[in-house]
Amino acid sequence: MPGYRRILVPVDLTDDSAPVGERAQAVAAAFGATVELLHVVEFVPVEPMGETLMPAVAIEAELLQRARQRLTALRDKLGFTGAPVHVEAGNVKAEIIRVARDRDVDLIVIGSRERHGFSILVNLTEDTVLHGAPCDVLAVRVGGRAIDKQPAGIAGD
Repeated sequence: MPGYRRILVPVDLTDDSAPVGERAQAVAAAFGATVELLHVVEFVPVEPMGETLMPAVAIEAELLQRARQRLTALRDKLGFTGAPVHVEAGNVKAEIIRVARDRDVDLIVIGSRERHGFSILVNLTEDTVLHGAPCDVLAVRVGGRAIDKQPAGIAGD
């Protein structure tokens, strides 16, 4: 089985980002791969009801800058010192796939939430990435299920 050289870790910067990053770290250590972190800011067009305090361009620039700071802090917390961080603006699903292609990654490690009822019918980000990615995808369960042990064959076995 060929190993992984470059791993892309798209995160939403919630508390669930850390376990996803930790799993990517374990896979990267096992294969000697590099890790790149990605966060996509998806701007929702808003029709102002009155005067705006700040032009939309300035607000978007501020959001991107804050996301870059938070992503860099997460990178440092996870111990990925020097790992590239990418903050993109656009459709989350499309940007993850585009960055994976552009960066020639071998593996995408993404968080996946358990769904019930009508939410099963919703096309979530991880579904689109799984079917559209140019590489392997590892979905890490997050949101309610603690990741308390590493998968077999990754490290420490």
